[in-house]
Order: sequence, then structure tokens, then C-alpha cells
Amino acid sequence: MSIVVRTLSEQVFEIVREQIVTGKLPGNAPIRQDALASELGVSKIPLREALARLEQEGLLSSHANRGYAVRPMSAEQAEEIFALRLSIEPQAAAYAATIADDADRDNARIAFEELDSAAGERLAEVAVRNRVFHTALVRPGRRLLTTQLVERLAILAERYVVAHLQPAGREHRAHLEHRQLLDAWLARDEGLMATLLASHIQSTLTDLRGQLGAST
Repeated sequence: MSIVVRTLSEQVFEIVREQIVTGKLPGNAPIRQDALASELGVSKIPLREALARLEQEGLLSSHANRGYAVRPMSAEQAEEIFALRLSIEPQAAAYAATIADDADRDNARIAFEELDSAAGERLAEVAVRNRVFHTALVRPGRRLLTTQLVERLAILAERYVVAHLQPAGREHRAHLEHRQLLDAWLARDEGLMATLLASHIQSTLTDLRGQLGAST
């Protein structure tokens, strides 16, 4: 029975998460648990488990007597997330490139191919594959805390990645930048890798400043 409940909770988590990441559930939108449970055809138990996990991921906030609401996106949060990524991720990925073994290199290639194949489909899927790709460039460094931080920041960045990719032309540019990143990483070019990844993260933040500033 517990396995079934966890599986159902995971399904609910993925559904609600996609609605938040793609903006179907906008910032500050209240989560009406009775209506949502009815819509998804589930009981309150797996729904509450999923909502608690979404709160842990920073996508929901909870308030006493008011339940859950979607955390709004903000220019301030984008600045913090991407500044932290800039301070950690380029050097971590560059170091990982120098010690990655054959299995690590295969995993990075697969992550890139899966990200590439997701392009043009659901943006929520692209955001997840983007996170997997970026993490695959860092994990071979065998630095657990660093990898956890990079993955956590990538999760928090997913809504911003989706927003960034929506204007025409952005997805093509991201594809080219990811290809360059992979090539430098596979070549074990530590200096180029750090430079390219810092530029990639910074350019995304620069675009987001324009978008979020225009919407506030």
C-alpha cells in the first residue's frame, strides 16, 4: 500500500510542478486542495505529500489557515539564483571535466542528446532536461555538496529557464551554447569550459533582467 501511495504522490507532484513551471498556475495563485484532488482523482494524502515536496523545492509557500500558494517569480530571486550559479557552477564543471571517466563522459553526451530531443516540445520537459545536462557536467567532480548545490539551484531556476526560452530564437541560441559547452567539457579544456559556462549563465540572467523588469 505504501508503494502505491508514494507512486501516486510522485505523479501528482509532477503534474502540479509542470503547471507551476509553465505558468499555468501563476504566482500567488492559491492551491485549492479539494478542487485539485477532485480534478486529479486522488485523495488528500498523496496531494498533501506532493504539495509539501513542492514547498521544499521553493515553488509553493504555506501559510497558517490559508494553505498553499504558488511562490511568484521575481527579478530579485532570479538575481540571487543566477549569482549563486555563477559563483559555483563554472569552476565546478571545469574541474569535473578534467577527471571525468568514460562513463561520466557518456552520461554527459546522453544528457545533451536528451535535452536536444526535448527542444521544441513541452518547455517543462526542456527545463528538466536542462537541469540534468548541467548537473551531468558537475557530478563527475565527486564533490557531493557542490553537486547538490548545483542541482538545487538548477531546480529553482527552472521556471526562469522556461520564461527565458519563450521568446523566438532563444531555444536555438541555447542549443548552440550547450553544444559548445559539451565540446569544451569533452576536450577537458578547463579554462574554456569555465569561460563558456559563465557566459552562458550570465547571458541568461541578462535576458531575464529585461523580461522581469518589463513585467514589474
